[in-house]
Amino acid sequence: MRIRATVAALSGTLALSALAVPAAQAADGPSAPLAASVAKMASGASAGDAKITKVTVNGGKDVVIGTTEKKKFTVAITATDPSGIVAGSAFLWHGPDETHVDGLITPDDFEGKCKVVNATTSTCTVTVVADPKIDFANTAAGGGWKVYANAIADDQDEAEVQGAKADARIQRYAKLTTNASPEPVKKGKTITVTGALTRANWETSKYAGYTAQSVKLEYKKKGASSYSTVKTIKSDSKGNLKTTVKASADGYFRYVFAGTSTTPSVTSTSDFIDVR
Repeated sequence: MRIRATVAALSGTLALSALAVPAAQAADGPSAPLAASVAKMASGASAGDAKITKVTVNGGKDVVIGTTEKKKFTVAITATDPSGIVAGSAFLWHGPDETHVDGLITPDDFEGKCKVVNATTSTCTVTVVADPKIDFANTAAGGGWKVYANAIADDQDEAEVQGAKADARIQRYAKLTTNASPEPVKKGKTITVTGALTRANWETSKYAGYTAQSVKLEYKKKGASSYSTVKTIKSDSKGNLKTTVKASADGYFRYVFAGTSTTPSVTSTSDFIDVR
């Protein structure tokens, strides 16, 4: 795993007044300097009467990330101060505590765009970029992500929160396939329905089997409007699926995975079976 170690930019308070962010360095694993830089922000210090009242990640919706493509999403920081809010920014981090960081998602540009709510309050939105190749390990999938947020008022009062709980999960993209055979098949004969449940492995940049997961086999008769569950099976040690059913009529089979905290739900493309 490689994590982008924006150590200088993340040390202490975000320098929003200058908004000068040093170039990122790549480091293997959650380095000691990275953990130390995050730990320095644990106090959630503030100056004056500025306050951060709300932090929202991706509008509260889960973020699903594959193996190679970068994913952009937003973090919104709502803050208030009698003089008004003029700047705000944020980044996300994951780990059991500030000294053990195994995931980091930062903005390309730390300067958020602020929208005035009223004379004292603004919501500042920053776009962060998650790169599955360098930003986190598989252990960072799911909940537990935290937000470091910072806001500056017109009178230079400053507020920050270090460990705001993210209201969205970072999940590993999943794929699911279905194949029913033989085709055509005589009525009453056995149909074998195979498939595979795989998900993104951020550490290898490939897809790997999601093992021991419950997956539903669904069937829809030709001309019907909805699917019904035939049975529930579990993926094997390589994520493969296999079961048998009796041929009854022309129709469509598909596998459906309900999802977990680390992996979103996914439904395969249906496979038509011709029964004669």
